[in-house]
Amino acid sequence: MIKKSTPDLSLLPLSTLLLIAALLLSARSAHAQMRRIAVHTTDQSLALTEINPGHNFCADVIEAYDFETVDEPPTFPGGYGALMQFINASRTYPAAAYARKIQGRVLCSFIVQPDGEITHINVLRGIEPSLDREAVRILDGMPRWHAGRMGGNNVPVYCIFPITFRL
Repeated sequence: MIKKSTPDLSLLPLSTLLLIAALLLSARSAHAQMRRIAVHTTDQSLALTEINPGHNFCADVIEAYDFETVDEPPTFPGGYGALMQFINASRTYPAAAYARKIQGRVLCSFIVQPDGEITHINVLRGIEPSLDREAVRILDGMPRWHAGRMGGNNVPVYCIFPITFRL
């Protein structure tokens, strides 16, 4: 009986691992996934709910591609470093949360529209109401991004991003 062995990827050079990762990502983009998301607006917040295919829903429905499946994902102007600078310059620690020594990550979702505008900001996992509101305020104040692209066209892209609060 012949036993199949799994290759040890840790022995491959970094450039080869990056090439493999790029090929896997490009293969995934060939099967780009579109999310159908219901938008619920209440007096205090916006809630997004993913809708299963074939399900009829009474709320407004938006469609956006998953970040990982587009040909070119949306990017903040200036790249990741500029995004971190923007967040750090914009972030104001709420006094009540600071006094109570509350810290952590607020996990948010948003959609980068074909024109680069950030819309449909939503807190997926919050820490504390004042920190959640601050995370939404930061995202709402972002400049337009470079839009995501699929098949050479700008498309709406669903993104998930954490805003970190540390003392």
